[in-house]
Amino acid sequence: MMLPNGLAREAVRFKPASFAGTFLALLMSAMIVSACGILLETGLRASVPPERYAKAPVVAAADQYVRLATGSGEDREEEATPLPDTARVDAGLAAKAAKAPGAATVVPDFTFPVRAADEGAGSGARELPVPGGVLTAHGWGSHAFTGTALTTGSAPREGEVVIDAGTARAAKAAVGDTVALRTAAGQRDFRVAGVAKAGPADTTRNTGAAGAIAWFADAQAPTLAGHPGKADAIAVLAKHGTDTDALAGSVRKALAGSGAEVHLGDDRGAVEDPGLGYAKETLFGIGGSFGGIAAIVAIFTAAGTVALSVSQRAREFALLRAVGATPRQIRRAVASEALLVAPLAGIVGCLPGIGLAHWWFGQLQDRGAIPEAVRVHVSWIPLLVAVGTGLLTALAAGWTAGRRPAKIKPGQALTEASVERLRPGVIRTVLGIAALVGGGFLTGLSAGSAGDDAAGAALGVVMLFMLAVALLGPLVARLCAGLFGLPLRGAGPAAELAAANSRTNARRLASAITPIVLAMAFASTLVFMHTSENHAADKQLRAGITADHVVTDPAGLPVDAAAHAARAPGVDAAVGLLNTQVLVPVGSGEFKSLRGSATQGVTGSGAELAKVQDLDVREGSLHQLGKGRIAIDKTLATSADAGVGDRLPLYLPDGTKARPEIVAVYGRGLGLATVTMDRASLAGHVTSGFDSTLLVRGGSEESLTALGEVTDASGYATEQNLDAKLGAWTNNTMAAVLGGFAAIAAVNTLVMTVLDRRRELGTLRLVGSTRRQVLTMLRWEGLLVSAVGVVLGSAIAAATLIPMMRGMTGEGPYVPPLVYGSFAAAAGGLALLAVTLPARAALRRWS
Repeated sequence: MMLPNGLAREAVRFKPASFAGTFLALLMSAMIVSACGILLETGLRASVPPERYAKAPVVAAADQYVRLATGSGEDREEEATPLPDTARVDAGLAAKAAKAPGAATVVPDFTFPVRAADEGAGSGARELPVPGGVLTAHGWGSHAFTGTALTTGSAPREGEVVIDAGTARAAKAAVGDTVALRTAAGQRDFRVAGVAKAGPADTTRNTGAAGAIAWFADAQAPTLAGHPGKADAIAVLAKHGTDTDALAGSVRKALAGSGAEVHLGDDRGAVEDPGLGYAKETLFGIGGSFGGIAAIVAIFTAAGTVALSVSQRAREFALLRAVGATPRQIRRAVASEALLVAPLAGIVGCLPGIGLAHWWFGQLQDRGAIPEAVRVHVSWIPLLVAVGTGLLTALAAGWTAGRRPAKIKPGQALTEASVERLRPGVIRTVLGIAALVGGGFLTGLSAGSAGDDAAGAALGVVMLFMLAVALLGPLVARLCAGLFGLPLRGAGPAAELAAANSRTNARRLASAITPIVLAMAFASTLVFMHTSENHAADKQLRAGITADHVVTDPAGLPVDAAAHAARAPGVDAAVGLLNTQVLVPVGSGEFKSLRGSATQGVTGSGAELAKVQDLDVREGSLHQLGKGRIAIDKTLATSADAGVGDRLPLYLPDGTKARPEIVAVYGRGLGLATVTMDRASLAGHVTSGFDSTLLVRGGSEESLTALGEVTDASGYATEQNLDAKLGAWTNNTMAAVLGGFAAIAAVNTLVMTVLDRRRELGTLRLVGSTRRQVLTMLRWEGLLVSAVGVVLGSAIAAATLIPMMRGMTGEGPYVPPLVYGSFAAAAGGLALLAVTLPARAALRRWS
């Protein structure tokens, strides 16, 4: 008797097509798992080396996360959510830190934008020709660690400014001249106290080598930044010979109880680059949340392919049992086959996985989601996990598929190898029905939820329905073959034979249908979820902007832009909007989490806002909008379980806690803003104090052009919609990764199935069927498979999207016909190619 590993080697040698399909499935699985694992590990290890604070060994700054604790005792968990804006510390802490042993120089650091004033803005003031109109401003004290040095003049005092040499040359400005600048405190004239050559730490990734820079007196900088008494961070320089760890310890002790955190090493880079927190969240979301789904799908699909490969050799196992092979030897042979194929497939699959991770990471960096200084981290851990996952998947799937032919009697094994079992296993049927019931339950739960709760429940709907299709595959396939095969009975002998084949070989049909269902369900859910949100948001935006003119400027609008516009002839209302985010706790009990909510700060009263923006108020009134009083969207009201008259706990952009009263609930938050509040409540809590948008009713376009770019409501909505489409890239990429993987798995399965039917196809040729008739039959089978897959996948996507979109937007999903048609056409085209090409090759010997 040949040893089991010898059986495995011979099986690979004489059944290369079957093992090639298994190899490809495991390779793709390893690619997906390794790529997502690399992104997840990169998110865990992501850091940026300090640039601005490179010469400051110790930096004290506020915690840039809001930490929400849920549960108690051993079940207590803490969720850390990055702040939408920079949290600041008391500038007075610099004096305390200066008393720490080993501290030589302690500098409160400030970084904020200022705008060059328009021509003629100040009497005798010189205009600064700055690209984009924005200068990056700092306190002069930062020159102690940035390397900036004066070339002429002196350090600035109150009412004075130092400008960089390039800006001075472009403006032909010299010491003693006056320049007009717009700051968060308003427009002011400043005397040029000096001209400086910016140091390397002042031309960092945040400023840019060609950026215009201005320095103000440290005493005045916080006020000009709009944060009186606050500093971005406290930089501590060490005395000669002082150990960095010792200095950090003494500074930490000196600042105990202040809430400031002490950073050293690469942690300093996170202080100067707040985008790192969001980059980590993005990578966690892709590598963790999406990666988990992708891994399940990959394992699921690879397991199906391995099971198909084993089941295709049921006749061989039956013969081995008949000639004396023991059940243990059969199981060992299947395990040996997995050991021969899976490790190699996993190792080979990790190579494109590394490439996919680098490409994905680079695309995210190009779109500004990840700081340029962050690098992909590739270690052996995700690669080992990918290889190990594939091996375990192959072993488990092979053992499950080979369990029955190994344990039943030899005679019964030969019978079952000749005729397909009609009845699926009891355990499989029970689990499939449970998954189906669970999917139906979550569909109802999603329909009764709103916002993120609906989206969260919807994900479970897809997974459970997909599991049900896989477990109940033979039953579903037989039912669909009977239903979809009815039209084929009148389409000729080849079509009728295809229908009969599909009904008779339901297991084979199910193995081909499942990957197509998976591809259609996931691709449709991910893509149409975003198209539905964008469509609803665009409708709300177009209906919500009732202003005649919309004024915008990439650099931000002047603080007094609304007042200036209100004085223009014929203007009935002018309202400035400061766009940012706040964090709102949503959920209940132990399931609370923080949600980032788009927020607009309104310059003017609620009555004025109602003249330029129709928020579709459902409850309350905007007339009461003001200090400590806000309006929120209905989806947020549902998620936070709050309504008019309640106080809503939230965190302002810099993490400051607030409990404003809700005075109105409206319906157009998706297109406009989830939270509406007075601008004064946001002042001092954002880095840029400049308005994002100015809405004007009445007046003429010519009278507003001095403030920025003027368009109408339709043009503004179009621009916003184009910006929103950029956010679809991540969803589309996820759909491409999952859908592409499932599509390849479907093609792989169909090819394996056709090649395994070579004897059947040859028999058809021997009994008189022409080559064309056989190919026509296979094409009908391919169309049947793709039609069933598309219909089932579409049904799962509909069961997911309809309740989710009802909860999120109050509307049904928006499905662009051309996009959906391309999905269906791709499924049909791939199925036809997958059955036709290998069939042509198999029929050559019978020509």
